[in-house]
Amino acid sequence: MKKIITVMIISILAVGSLSAQKYFTKTGTIEFDATTSSSPEKIEGTNRSATCVVDTKSGAIQFAVLMKGFAFERALMEEHFNENYVESHKFPKSEFKGKLKDLEQIDFTKDGIHTVKVKGDLTMHGQTKEVETTGKLVIQGGKISANATFNVKLSDFDISIPGLVADKVAKIAKITVACSLEPLKN
Repeated sequence: MKKIITVMIISILAVGSLSAQKYFTKTGTIEFDATTSSSPEKIEGTNRSATCVVDTKSGAIQFAVLMKGFAFERALMEEHFNENYVESHKFPKSEFKGKLKDLEQIDFTKDGIHTVKVKGDLTMHGQTKEVETTGKLVIQGGKISANATFNVKLSDFDISIPGLVADKVAKIAKITVACSLEPLKN
């Protein structure tokens, strides 16, 4: 009888961990690319300390990233990014708050790959705009990997490019997000 009860408790705990409601990371990667065909060099920055929370019951998804966390190949480019473009001293972070659409089609208790639509509000440089994109969720071994790419028109966020470099910096930046999330422990 004790063995049966022990097996039942272990089974309940195992199922409970597979059906965790919230998944989290502090080490998400967000890449920013504003390279143009006429750019003499790549205008790319990478931040490897984005936080992300996904609620599998409600479909809520939220990202936050410190703008000074973006690293560029050249220190001068990083300085211009922080001081002249995103003005990190005034607007220290960027956030996305949204929802996974068609949540009922995803079984978070089973391994699999799912294409998802994500819609929400992106706040950057003091401006908030609605963003919608398609992403990919990979569920494997009780963990979730989330990936998405979308474009951001810099002028929508009041980020202006000086005339001197206007042909070297893209007016639309490509944003790539990649996160490996684990169940959030209470």
